[in-house]
Amino acid sequence: MAAQQSQSIQTLLEAEKEAAKVVQQARQYRVQRLKDARSEAAKEIEEYKKSKEQEFKAFEQSHAGNTQTVQAQIDKETEGKQEEIREAYDTHKDQVVKKLLDRVVLVKPELHRNLKKVE
Repeated sequence: MAAQQSQSIQTLLEAEKEAAKVVQQARQYRVQRLKDARSEAAKEIEEYKKSKEQEFKAFEQSHAGNTQTVQAQIDKETEGKQEEIREAYDTHKDQVVKKLLDRVVLVKPELHRNLKKVE
């Protein structure tokens, strides 16, 4: 009976060792799966990042031409307005100078409106 008990105990110990091995293998498998999942996620993130960067560059290039044409158009409009202002200046400068000189040179002496006659 002692031999049978020691054999049963030995069988239980072997089963326990086998179970520990299975558990260890399961843990290693889980750890490996987690590592694989992380690396796969990192790859997907990099691919997504690259695709978004390409989309942004394409968007930037498509709108870069628009900003250049808009800038050229604004420059043309600004030049046109400056030319209008120059023409208005040249047209009215003589009249303005004449009005200023008339105001300065032709002085009409008058009493100030707040001055009251003292009796």
